[in-house]
Amino acid sequence: MDTHKAKRVAVIIEAVMQSRLTDAMDRAGVSGYSVLPVLAGGGRSGNWTREGQIGRGTGMVQVVCIIAPDKIDDLLNKAFAVVEKHIGVITVSDCEVLRAERF
Repeated sequence: MDTHKAKRVAVIIEAVMQSRLTDAMDRAGVSGYSVLPVLAGGGRSGNWTREGQIGRGTGMVQVVCIIAPDKIDDLLNKAFAVVEKHIGVITVSDCEVLRAERF
């Protein structure tokens, strides 16, 4: 079966910022994404759990999408504009998909 190169972008951000991030992803041409709860973690400020609340909202979420390589720069610019002044991490990895027309 033939596969096609794509990029997987995962953004961990405060839940209260989720709609701003997904709006930015829509503007960047992302055709779909998944939002997952983040239950606990650790970073420069130390360890935290969802019960301890790290921000104004209801904890953290991870928003994950698959995107065509030619759209990655626009997505990263728009996503970073949301994340840069808030708690958050953006990761990018290479992946392969079976149906490139969906991304």
